[in-house]
Amino acid sequence: MVNLRTLDLNLLVTLDVLLSEHNVTRAAERLNFSQPSVSVHLAKLRDVFGDPLLLPGPRGMRPTARAEALREPLREALAALERAVAPASPFDPAVATHTWRVAASDYAESTIILPALAGMRAAAPGTRLAVVEAAPPRIAKQAERGEIDLAFHTSEGSPEGLRRRVLFAERYVLAGRADHPRLKRRPTLAQFCKLDHVIVSPVGGGFVGVTDEVLAKAGLTRKVALSVPHFLFMLSVLASTDLVGMLPERLARDWGAVRMVEPPVDVPGYEMAMLWHERSHRDPAHQWLREHIAGSV
Repeated sequence: MVNLRTLDLNLLVTLDVLLSEHNVTRAAERLNFSQPSVSVHLAKLRDVFGDPLLLPGPRGMRPTARAEALREPLREALAALERAVAPASPFDPAVATHTWRVAASDYAESTIILPALAGMRAAAPGTRLAVVEAAPPRIAKQAERGEIDLAFHTSEGSPEGLRRRVLFAERYVLAGRADHPRLKRRPTLAQFCKLDHVIVSPVGGGFVGVTDEVLAKAGLTRKVALSVPHFLFMLSVLASTDLVGMLPERLARDWGAVRMVEPPVDVPGYEMAMLWHERSHRDPAHQWLREHIAGSV
């Protein structure tokens, strides 16, 4: 049995050419080898396969039955190997049929994926995009296993071991329904604390967020009347009730049913980042997807 671990693959290239040319001299010319070098390769091949492979004949060399049996499988194997080690071909979105999977929260869906979607459909109409719910504890493993191509997460707290590109910086504004009587102008800090607030709690059921942490440092509290898991439901609540909320500006500015004003408290914003695994970093299709999304936000 041939041991591939010790086999010089150059010998198989020589054998492929010999089976095509049936002549050592012509094979040497095609391989840019000397004739003695090809003869040495043929001797090694005969030893490897335990068969003479090519025998002298009246019109060059005649392949043995073993060599004939090797011809097509060897050609196919070498062609597959050439494709495997060839440089990656340029990505043409117009004819691409990729299916991409990205992990995103409802916030990232609205602020990152939605702005990129129309351009993606126009440039790469044959591709598909699957958006899956972002689960921060699983993002790194999902990317490593190839289960997702991209994930969107705040820079702070992003999983380690992934490549990262910051897409934009976000800030918080105070938002409520468009005709909210308490938001005709910027409220004072005391007025802000007396308003009924809605909060997004990603972990579910929490009534304390970054705004409350800032207020607590000043010895203040606000009234949090409702806790919800998603920003989009929060927007619906704000548009249809007297509740107010601290909302990322990119969401508030595109939602005509809510009014936004500057809050009387300085709440730190955050950076939104795109994450991916090293395994796909140099893939031309993946590079196109990343550049398209980064250029759309």
